[in-house]
Amino acid sequence: MTESWVNYAERIGVDLHLELSGPGGRLAALTRALREAVRGGRLAPGTRLPPYRSLAADLGVARNTVADAYAELVAEGWLTARQGSGTRVAERARPLRRAVGTPAQAPAHARGPRHDLRQGRPDASAFPRAEWAASYRRALQAAPSEAFGPGDPAGRRELRETLAEYLARARGVRTGPERIVICSGFAHALRLLFGRDTPGGPGGTGGPAGGGVLRGPLAVEAYGLGFHRDLLAAAGVRTVPLPLDEHGGQVAALGRERAVLLTPAHQFPTGGPLLPERRAAVIDWARARGSVVLEDDYDGEFRYDRRPVGALQGLDPERVIHIGSVSKSLSPALRLGWMVLPERYVEPVLAAKGEREGWASVPDQLALADFVARGSYDRHVRRMRQRYRNRRDRLVAALAERAPHIEVTGIAAGLHAVLRLPPGTEQTVLESAARRGIALDGLAAFRHPDGPAPAGDGLVVGYAAPADHAYGAALEALCEVLAAA
Repeated sequence: MTESWVNYAERIGVDLHLELSGPGGRLAALTRALREAVRGGRLAPGTRLPPYRSLAADLGVARNTVADAYAELVAEGWLTARQGSGTRVAERARPLRRAVGTPAQAPAHARGPRHDLRQGRPDASAFPRAEWAASYRRALQAAPSEAFGPGDPAGRRELRETLAEYLARARGVRTGPERIVICSGFAHALRLLFGRDTPGGPGGTGGPAGGGVLRGPLAVEAYGLGFHRDLLAAAGVRTVPLPLDEHGGQVAALGRERAVLLTPAHQFPTGGPLLPERRAAVIDWARARGSVVLEDDYDGEFRYDRRPVGALQGLDPERVIHIGSVSKSLSPALRLGWMVLPERYVEPVLAAKGEREGWASVPDQLALADFVARGSYDRHVRRMRQRYRNRRDRLVAALAERAPHIEVTGIAAGLHAVLRLPPGTEQTVLESAARRGIALDGLAAFRHPDGPAPAGDGLVVGYAAPADHAYGAALEALCEVLAAA
């Protein structure tokens, strides 16, 4: 009968690097090297050592030399040996010192916050493991062999076709699979569109020092992710802050910029969708100027107290680049996103992406295609939409009871709320929260450095990140901080 791979791996053993040097013969050198590996922590308690024959072949020594070294270390208490279990590092053989290059154990306060209420983080404990595993298994079994070789920089056709159908149905996007390019998320999309080292496209060069599919200046909302602004600045792209109010970006202020980046479904971080009149106005501006709108479909799936807002791209597919990902709806660990491009940008973006680098994992693409096509994605989003709505309602109710002077805004959609603070208190509140082990974002951290006057003090509270069993304690700790604000 053919031996299973598991049994074969057990028989040949694991790789083990040992330096046989110093005084004495091979037995003394091997015994000393094994003892130092255990004492220094390179071999952790419970580690199974290779069988005699395997290690002897690797080291070029006699089998009996390995057997004698193991026996000596068993007698000294460094190793244990049991029939059927092999030879292992003894559980009590704790290292006496750290091995070189092994980091010291972090103190408790450095292992992460006690309560994580930072924005942009979905509930990691809610990842649909069973459904994803089933999709992954089906996708691998059905995948043609060519899927595991060099492929299409645009991404797997299976995923692009599935996304075209899903985005049309759920977000009002008008596209076909040939207009979709798979990427690793929103930041990757920006790098492809504005990167210094990419070939020039229809928009000219990316900045004063390099190439790019698009070029600046780029208008951005006055509050947004500083990481994205830094990425653009590194590519030589100048960003121009666009004023905001409760109805989103004030697009009437757009001037001679070559492009504008908006979060029209749910402005980040202040909240609220872009007004219909402004949606029409920004399309008119793009047509008149020959410019392009970058639509970050941030939190597009999660709405609670308002009707769904369709994608801006549906108003003019040739003037809007629609960018989405699964980082909020499923997990940022998947590193899967997409760009829906006007026809004139497809080839330049593919050239920027290159033939081999910067691809998202093909098995993950195939799994997501199956996950969406079978309705698992829709079911997961609906389930999480209800869970996050309940989280939001608990936050609002707790603040109304414990800190009624705190105004809560931006809560009709998304995974976070903005808590308005008394003037001059934002930094003090953040420091007080940190002392209680609460990780929070302050509103000021998202303001464009060249933007208009600050929109006041506030906190951007992500209510999605804590697991269900930890959310109550996180709210209690937050209310204690805010009650004194």
